Amino acid sequence: MRTLALLPILAPLATAALTMLSGKRSWQRGVSVAGAGVHVASSLGLLALVWHQGIQVVQMGDWAAPFGITLAIDLLSAIMTSLAALTGLAIVIYSLGSIDSRRESFGYHPLLHILLMGVCGAFMTGDVFNLYVCFEIMLIASFVLLALGGERPQLEGAIKYVVINLLSSGLFLAAIGILYGASGTLNMADLAGWVASADDSGLPSALAMLFLASFSIKAGAFPFFFWLPASYHTPPVAISALFAGLLTKVGVYALIRFFTLVFPPSSGFAHDVLLVIAALTMATGVLGAASQGHIRRILSFHIISQIGYMIFGLAVFTPLALAGAVFYLIHHIIVKANLFLIGGIVNRLQGSDELQRLGGLYASHPGLSLLFLIPALSLAGIPPLSGFWAKFALVRAGLDEELFVTVAVALAVGLMTVFSMTKIWSEVFWKPRDGEDAGSEGTPPASEVSALRRMAAPAVTLALLTLIIGLAAEPFFDLARRTADQLLDPGQYIHAVLGEVADAAD
Repeated sequence: MRTLALLPILAPLATAALTMLSGKRSWQRGVSVAGAGVHVASSLGLLALVWHQGIQVVQMGDWAAPFGITLAIDLLSAIMTSLAALTGLAIVIYSLGSIDSRRESFGYHPLLHILLMGVCGAFMTGDVFNLYVCFEIMLIASFVLLALGGERPQLEGAIKYVVINLLSSGLFLAAIGILYGASGTLNMADLAGWVASADDSGLPSALAMLFLASFSIKAGAFPFFFWLPASYHTPPVAISALFAGLLTKVGVYALIRFFTLVFPPSSGFAHDVLLVIAALTMATGVLGAASQGHIRRILSFHIISQIGYMIFGLAVFTPLALAGAVFYLIHHIIVKANLFLIGGIVNRLQGSDELQRLGGLYASHPGLSLLFLIPALSLAGIPPLSGFWAKFALVRAGLDEELFVTVAVALAVGLMTVFSMTKIWSEVFWKPRDGEDAGSEGTPPASEVSALRRMAAPAVTLALLTLIIGLAAEPFFDLARRTADQLLDPGQYIHAVLGEVADAAD
C-alpha cells in the first residue's frame, strides 16, 4: 500500500531524473512517455484502492502524526491525482508533435514531470507546510516552462505570472507562520481540532481570510485573476494546455480542502465571502472572454469563469453542491486542456490563433471541426455532455438553498459561454478564409502529417473521455457524491490521519 501511495509522486520524479540523463532526443521522449504511462497506472491504481479500502495514510519515516510528514489520500486527492496524470500523459504525447528540439534540449521534459510531481504532492500531502513546498515546486517549474525559449511575449507573461504568484506564496507563508505560532501544529487533521476548539473565533477567521486570498490567487478567482489571461497565451500550446488543465485546479483543491476540513462554515464567515467571489469570478471571466479575438485568450478567460462554478459549489456546501463541484473539476480539467490542444492544431494548420485570420476549416478538416465541437459544447453546458450535468447539479443545489441571484449569474454565464464557443466556431471553422479557397492548402509534407497525428491523438482521446463522462454520467456522479460525503464528514479524514490520537481526544 505504501509503495502505491508514493508512486504518483515518485513516478514523475524518477521520470524527470531519467529524462535529464537521457542523451539522445529519442530516448528522452521515450522515457517521458513511459514515465507518464506509469504515472497514470499508479494514480488509477491508488484511486481504486481508496475507493475500495477508504482513506490511505502514509506517515513518512514512521513518525506518528501530527509530528511527522503525512500523506493522506482520500477520494478527492485520488481523483485529482488521476486527472493530473491523465492530463500529463496527453500533454507528453501532444508535445512529441509540437515542442521543438531547442526547448527539449533546454529541459522541457524534466520540467514537465517536476511540475506533475509538485501538483500530485499538493493533492496528497496532509500538512500545510508541505502544501506550501509543493506549491513552490510547481511555481518554479511552471515559471521556467513559461519562459522556456526566451521569446519576448513569453518573458513578459512569465514576469506577470511569477510576480503575482510570489505574492500568493508570501501570503501563504505568512499565514502558515501565524497558524503555527497559534496552534503549534501544521497537520491539517490536527488543525481541524484546533479551530473547532478555539476560544476566540477572531484569529481563525483572520487566518481563513489569509488562506482564502492566497488560494484565490492560485485559482485565478476574482479579483486576483488578471495574471492568468496575461500569461497563459504566451508559451507553446502544450504548456498552455498543461497550465489550463491543472494549475488553477490546485488552488481550487486547496480551497476545498481547507474550507471543508480546517475552516468549515461553522468556523467563520469565509463561506459567505466565497459565494460573492464565485458570482464575480463567473461574471468577469465570461465578459473578458467575450471581448477577445484570439482563441487562447478566449479560452484563458473561460478558465476564470469556470473556476467560479467550482467555488460556487464549495460556498453552497451541501452534498449536492460539493458533488457538483467535484464533478465539475473532473469535467473541466479534461475539457479545458483539450480545447487548448485543439487550438494548437488550428494554429499549426493556419499559422495563427487570431479569429480574423482564420477560417474554412470545416470544409478542409471536418474531423477537426467535430473534435472542437465536443469539448466546446461541453464547456457551454449543452446536454447530454459532461458540462451539462456539472452545471445542472450546481444550479439545482443553488435553487435548493434559494440562492437565486447567484444561480441567475451561473445561467447567464452559461449562455455567454455558448456565445464565445459559437464565435470561435463561426470564425475558425464555418466562414471561408479570406483570400483562399477551402481546399487550396495543398498536401503537407510527411513530417508535418506525422506531427499533426501525434497532436491529434490525445485530443481525440480526451474528446472520447468527455463523451463517456457525459453519456455515462451516473458512475462518475456516484464517485463525486461519495467524495462529497467524505468532505462533509471530516471525522473520517481526521481519524485516518490521527488514529488513536483522535480517539483519545474524543
